[in-house]
Amino acid sequence: MTLTQQIITIGMVVLGTMLTRFLPFLVFPAGKPTPKYIQYLGKVLPAAVFGLLVIYCLKDVSLISGSHGIPELISIAVVVVLHCWKRQMLLSIAGGTICYMLLVQFVF
Repeated sequence: MTLTQQIITIGMVVLGTMLTRFLPFLVFPAGKPTPKYIQYLGKVLPAAVFGLLVIYCLKDVSLISGSHGIPELISIAVVVVLHCWKRQMLLSIAGGTICYMLLVQFVF
């Protein structure tokens, strides 16, 4: 890349980042109530994203070969128990990931 292309690329990245950070505050100012559909999306999207992650992570698990999905099932149980216990999504995801990696590396 030439110097001009690098400067344009950096400028576009900065502009895109600033736009995504500042646009919600411009579209939904503090003095006005948040529209109902935005509140609805704020309630359902975190669970939907989490569901998509679960499906993506389990799409290649084979129950008839290899470890038969046992490390995945144990890790899912760890995620559920951690989330019911502490109610912190980051802790649940990290705990399940660590559990899975330890199972795969040292047990299965």
